[in-house]
Parts: sequence; C-alpha cells; structure tokens
Amino acid sequence: MKIAIGNDHAAPELKLAVIDHLKEKGIECIDMGCAIGEKCDYPNAAKAVCEKVVSGECDLGILICGTGVGMSIAANKVKGIRAACCSDYFSARLTREHNNANVLCFGARVVGEGTAIDLVDAFVDTPYSNEERHQKRIDLITELEN
Repeated sequence: MKIAIGNDHAAPELKLAVIDHLKEKGIECIDMGCAIGEKCDYPNAAKAVCEKVVSGECDLGILICGTGVGMSIAANKVKGIRAACCSDYFSARLTREHNNANVLCFGARVVGEGTAIDLVDAFVDTPYSNEERHQKRIDLITELEN
C-alpha cells in the first residue's frame, strides 16, 4: 500500500508522527506537505495529495490541517475523491467501510497524536464492504459529482 500525505503549517509535527507510524506498518508514504517552519496553503496540499490518489499512484490519501475541515472541503472538489474529516475512530472506520472514502482528513488542533494514529489505523485497516446498499449511495454521490 502507498499513501500520499499532506499538511499545512498547522500540522508538520503530526504529519511526521503519522508517517513514522505508517512506515512501521510497512506502508510507503509520499510526503506532499510542508515542513516545520514553512507556511503553505492547505488547498495546494489537498490538490497534490488528491492527484496522487486519483491517478492511482497512491491507494489512499491523508490530509492534516488545523481542523481538517478546510482540507476536506478542498479535497472534495477534486473529481474522484471522497474525503472525510474525522475526529473519532468509529467515523474513520465507517467512512471506509460504507463510503469507500479514499482520503482521510483531520485536524492537528482537534486531535492529539494518539487519536490521530487511531484514526489512521481505522482508515487504513478497514476495507470497503462493497455491499449493494452502500454502492448504490456511492453511485449517487458520483452522479452528483458528474
């Protein structure tokens, strides 16, 4: 598995902790975010990560800003992206299982490192259920997108 991960200036430390955790799990990461001390605009990071996911170069994306909200709004403007802003394990798990979300967003000013790692694990380790009722709804979302 390969994951693109991006952040703005609110989250470089948390991004690095997430990357270290994913590498320990044997998951390759592409760092698309800014470094400690740099300033950047979250829509640019969201675009860079989402392009990697949509192209198929990466299986999933993770975006971290102050709240996760701005990143999720920007990410969902990219055709083919289903991004979810999550701050609890249950939502992170079900957004993969039911919505087949391909980008996880969260906020460094909302969750601590331990919760962030739990969110990432829930998102990465949960497969899409592929149940007919869920696929029907994803198809409806795709229709809205088109």
